[in-house]
Amino acid sequence: MEFQDLMFERRSIRGYKPDPVPRKLLDEIIGVAAQSPSSMNTQPWNVHVVAGEVLDRIRQGNTEQMIATGKPDREIRGHGRYEGDHRERQKRVAAQLFEAAGIGWDDKAQRQDWTMRGFRQFDAPVSVIGCIDRAVEGMTESYFDLGQFVHAMVLAAWDRGVGAVINGQGIMQSSVVRAEAQIPDDQLIVITVAMGFPLDDFAANDVVSERRSVEEIATYRGF
Repeated sequence: MEFQDLMFERRSIRGYKPDPVPRKLLDEIIGVAAQSPSSMNTQPWNVHVVAGEVLDRIRQGNTEQMIATGKPDREIRGHGRYEGDHRERQKRVAAQLFEAAGIGWDDKAQRQDWTMRGFRQFDAPVSVIGCIDRAVEGMTESYFDLGQFVHAMVLAAWDRGVGAVINGQGIMQSSVVRAEAQIPDDQLIVITVAMGFPLDDFAANDVVSERRSVEEIATYRGF
């Protein structure tokens, strides 16, 4: 697929078939992402791919601890509450998703169920946990580099018929993730990507989020 087509057609997938994703295909996707640029060619990224019983234990522990404590236990600083324009964009995409899923805005039970699905990484058959080396955790460029890697990975997946959603809910209890995925101490857990083959009749998979225009984003001088 052409790059521009990938950028416009990719969707964040939140409903998955239970079918496993072949390891050879995952290797191919990660191999494409490994071509991403990084600051001074440092390539600070590491990914841990989990499925099956390991992922089931992560889902269970992440969900149970979130319910029990109500507090995230992440290894990086969270975004907190968005305000202003950022909050409005967050609310608009939530409204789109809730409408597609048939969830009433005031239906607390259904909204809570949607949140629980996030803690379970949307029941995807694969989770790819993105980390950076602790040796560079104080360098902003390293997070930027991992972001480029993750974006390339989800595009490469989409190009091969594999859906994904980048999410933080699935690693809210990072101590659980670290233990079950056996992540080395010299790596910092930053993000996770739920991945699998999209469920055909899951309406929220078709949601197209609004995007700011070039005029809103870009400022030009000297042209």
